[in-house]
Amino acid sequence: MTENGQKKLIEELKMLKTVERPIIVKAIADARSNGDLSENAEYHAAREKQSFIEGRIAEIEDIISKAEVIDLTLLSGSIIKFGASVTIINLEDKKESKYQLVGEVEADIDSKKISVTSPLARALIGKKKGDYIEVSTPKGIKSYEIKSVRFK
Repeated sequence: MTENGQKKLIEELKMLKTVERPIIVKAIADARSNGDLSENAEYHAAREKQSFIEGRIAEIEDIISKAEVIDLTLLSGSIIKFGASVTIINLEDKKESKYQLVGEVEADIDSKKISVTSPLARALIGKKKGDYIEVSTPKGIKSYEIKSVRFK
């Protein structure tokens, strides 16, 4: 993963542990004080949310412990690999798109960050500016030309 991806996960972990966890512990305590737990919807909802929060904390801690953080400033070259920012042109409609290849946990299509395991990224890896690729999509095969490759 990238350093930015790691930072976002660490921030989410901190927020879950220091903000969300104490809130849900208090909500459970408040719900318990309302009496019979077997029919207490607030208690059951709070316990369910606590389970989700604890699960997410464990998941993030596991991801961080296993992650290999790549310093993008050390990457360079003309061949597409992890961390590359790639501009491609759809050969059908001539629309230009730009994506950065990142790890799975930091992929976010709205931010134009695609996972290195996505079909598009797999087709791009190992290619260079001027190459053509074909990607199988739910709407059929799409063809692209690689316009540029750069590393930040």
